[in-house]
This record gives sequence, structure tokens and C-alpha cells, in this order.
Amino acid sequence: MDVEQMTALLDRHDFKQLKEELESMHPVDIVDAFEELDKKQRTLVFRLLAKEEAAEVFTDMNSDMREDLINALTDSELEEVMDEMYVDDTVDVLEEMPANVVDRLLMVTDEDTRQKINALLQYPEDSAGSIMNIEYISLRKEMTVADAILKIRQVGINKETIYTCYVTEKKRLIGMVDVKDLLTAGESRTIGEIMDENVLYARTLDDQEHVANMINKYGLVAIPIIDHEDCLVGIVTVDDAMLVLQDETTEDISMMAGVSPNEDSYFETSVFRQAKNRTPWLMLMMLSSTVSGEILGYYENAMAVMPVLITFIPMLMGTGGNCGSQISTLMIRGLAVGEIEFRDIFKVIFKEIRVALMVGTLLAIVNGIRICLMYDWNVMLALALGITMIAVVIMAKCIGCVLPLVAKKIGLDPAIMAAPLITTILDTCTILVYFNIVTAFFKL
Repeated sequence: MDVEQMTALLDRHDFKQLKEELESMHPVDIVDAFEELDKKQRTLVFRLLAKEEAAEVFTDMNSDMREDLINALTDSELEEVMDEMYVDDTVDVLEEMPANVVDRLLMVTDEDTRQKINALLQYPEDSAGSIMNIEYISLRKEMTVADAILKIRQVGINKETIYTCYVTEKKRLIGMVDVKDLLTAGESRTIGEIMDENVLYARTLDDQEHVANMINKYGLVAIPIIDHEDCLVGIVTVDDAMLVLQDETTEDISMMAGVSPNEDSYFETSVFRQAKNRTPWLMLMMLSSTVSGEILGYYENAMAVMPVLITFIPMLMGTGGNCGSQISTLMIRGLAVGEIEFRDIFKVIFKEIRVALMVGTLLAIVNGIRICLMYDWNVMLALALGITMIAVVIMAKCIGCVLPLVAKKIGLDPAIMAAPLITTILDTCTILVYFNIVTAFFKL
């Protein structure tokens, strides 16, 4: 059912037909449809949803749409929605809402849920503890397979995932069992006999991106989270990991473009906020460019003797910046997916120098032919520019690969060392290399 059909049913007040149509729609598709409905229409449609579906739709909404809906629903309606939501999703919702809305949501939750919410909110932002789900299935090694299956049937409805069950002893994680193993094992066998004791796990204070990468690397449905006492306190599921990786990728892309990261979407971010996010980087790069201007002023006499030297500056600066951007992008991507580590720095530099020699030589040859054709076969000028080109490409490749690795080593986001910043650094370095070479060549 598309938005037009939904709107038509609302206009005809054919709520019975609309409810039947909504039952066949995926919650994500309903949220997409909500984007094109007004506040009143959203509320009417939301009230027609089944409780479980309403909770999923509520979880998938953006913060503005969710706040509008909260203001429109009664306390009893809100309580039904909150009861159907998983605790980790509830925490995510609360973190995005203003204080007055948070107070109202907490009022409609029971005491036990509030305690669980408060426990999760105490973990540092961006930690595994802040995104974990405390609703998982725990088994004892003495249990038989039949007992375990019975427990899953009894409590599984309230758990986010039942595909992997965790074996604990005095709350400590000692193993794990997949549902596939339970279904294919004899009912009289014990969990201790079929469990896997080699369990991958993470700790509550581990960085959430690291945990998400572990799930991605090992193809896990979920990963158990233990605290400082080695007790199992929750799990991070693959859907939460995907959201973390999406957010981290968005943040890296923003920083690589010289824009401060922003959690809201493009259209949800105000003009003032957009300007605020972009101005500091532009200001930094503008002021740093004054260094290049001062260097050009220092070589004013050389340019007065050979004015043609000025015409090659944009080409050299552009080439250097582009080379630096290419390798820095590859380094940031490699660091993000775990392909490259700081210990590989000399291996990377050695490889990039060889790449730079090949690329720089090819560019120098093509540029030398162009100079000879355009400047009456001025071989000395072509040779000077060729040597400069090779030097600039080597320098750009080395700086572009080293800075992200160093940033990662000292605990900074490698994306900071992306195109805008590296280009600005290379502009200054390129001018220095260029004029030192040409002044030596032509004795200016």
C-alpha cells in the first residue's frame, strides 16, 4: 500500500480496511509513509497498528516524528508501546528526546524497566555497554537439551534474539549454544556436553565500533558483553552493530569533507547548525593558507625574473593535493576495516614510495612533453618541472599515508587527516619544494 492509498482510506474513514492493509506492511515501510503524512494522520494510523508493530514503528522513527507522536498519545497508549520495546531501543529513544519528554516516558514504565534503563545510561557514550541489550537467554550447563528448549519457548518471546544462547555459572560466561545445536542434539544430553567453550566476547567499556567490527569480522548474530567481574551483563546484536558502523561511516565521511559530524539528517539540521559545522574547518584552512602566501612573497624576486613560474603553481598544488587525498582515503578506509595497523607504517611507506615513483615519472613525462610543445622546447624548464613533479608526488604519498596512521596511534580519528587538511599541508610543502628546485636549477 502506498501513501496515496493510505491517505484515501483515511479521508473515507475506512479504518477497518486501513488496519488490514497495515498488517501486511513492514514497519520500515510504514515509517517511510509517515514522512509524507501530517501529524494528525500519523497519529490515526499509529493507533491502528498492533502493539508489537507499533513498538517497531516507534523505534524506527526519527526523533522529531517520535516527539510529535508522544505529545499526541495518551499515557496508557504510551505505556503499551514502551512495554513492547526492548530496553536497548528504549535507551536509544530516551537519549534523543528532550528532558520533559524523557520524564513522561519514564513515568509510563515500570520500576524494573526504569532500573534497567538507568543501568544502561550509566555506561560511557560510544561504549559497548551503552548499546548492549540485557535481554538474552541464559542456560546452565546441568540443564538437558529438553529443558533448554522448554525455557526458550517460555521466555524467548521477550528476548531480542534466541538464535544463540549463553551458558553461565554464577553469572559468569562459560560457553554458548546455537539453537541449531539444540534442535539437532538428543533431548537427554546436557548443555555442558554440547556447548562451545571458545566464546568470543567484548567488555562493557570497549569501544562500540570495535565491537561492531568484531561482529562483522566473525559473522556473528550477537556478541556477549561481560563486565569487570567477567559476569555476563548483555549482548550486542548484529542490527545494533550495523547502526554503529553506519554512524561511524557517516562521521568519517563528514570529517573527510571538512564538516563537523552531525547526528541529524541533512534536512533536519538547521541552516545555522550547518554553517556552524562547516565554518571552523573552513576558517582553519583559510588561515593556514596564509602560510603559502607568505612563502610566495619570499620568492617574489624569482617570480619577477621568470614570471612563467607562476603558471605552474596551481598544477603542482592540485596534483599534490589529489595524490595526498587518494592515499589518505585508502589509509582511512584500511584503518576502519582493520586491514592496516600502525605497525605496518614502514611497509606502507615503502610501497607508496614505489607507487609515487611510477606515478610521478609518468606525470613528469607527460607534463614535460606539454612544456616542450608550449614553450619552444625549453628542456631545462621541462626537466625542472619533471623533478618537481616526482618530488611532490612522493612527498604527497608519504604525508598522506603517515598522518592517518599517526592520528590513529595517538587516539585521534584518522578521518581528521583527510582531504581538506592534507591538501592544505601539501600546498605549503609543494611551494617550498617547487621554488627550492627551480631556484637551484636557474640560479635565481
